[in-house]
Amino acid sequence: MNILIINGPNLNFLGIREPNIYNSSTYDDLKAYLNQYATKNNINLEIFQSNYEGAIIDELQKAYFEKVGNKKTVLYGPAYKGIPIAVSVAVALAKDGLDVPFFFNRKEEKDHGADKGSFLGSKLKDGDRVVMIEDVTTSGKSMEETVPKVRGAADVTIVGLMVSLNRMEKGLGGEKSALEEIREKYGFETNAIVTMEEVVEHLYNRTCQGRVVIDDTIKAAIDDYYKQYGCN
Repeated sequence: MNILIINGPNLNFLGIREPNIYNSSTYDDLKAYLNQYATKNNINLEIFQSNYEGAIIDELQKAYFEKVGNKKTVLYGPAYKGIPIAVSVAVALAKDGLDVPFFFNRKEEKDHGADKGSFLGSKLKDGDRVVMIEDVTTSGKSMEETVPKVRGAADVTIVGLMVSLNRMEKGLGGEKSALEEIREKYGFETNAIVTMEEVVEHLYNRTCQGRVVIDDTIKAAIDDYYKQYGCN
């Protein structure tokens, strides 16, 4: 994952300007903390600060043209569970004024009619950037079929895979997580909205919709499962 943080005027005065109000930590302290977090979480982080609006705009435009330019970004939702997620994301982006097309695959290729082929939705074109969206990726086996099909449809770049939940289970290799294996094998970023560890931490012995979802018994069963199938 690549993240650019742009800070505006006077952030360089942290720790100098009224430390009794704004804290005594300096801007360098803040950058050090962010860089440490980024390193721990495999994030490529770039931090920029300026007191001039023009310099900030220049940096924003530079990042845009370096990463996006005039290339079209397309959402891909693998059948079947990825389809409603991709549609929901496209609708949400449209509400913010962003027209991002989407497409999805058929389980069986159609060999007749105007919509024949393996895919439905936006037609891929050379130069498109594809963001793949899934609910979960357990072993990564589905990617062995999906990635070659998408790359074979046009000269596209798969820029990343986003899943709703990282189950934190061992991939096909038996050591690393499926998301790590996919990242290394196919060369694109893989990320999740939440991890199973975060879900368990949030729900453990807490009431959700009138009941405790993960009590001591279920927590113990989850721990036993991850001792066998979980990745470090």
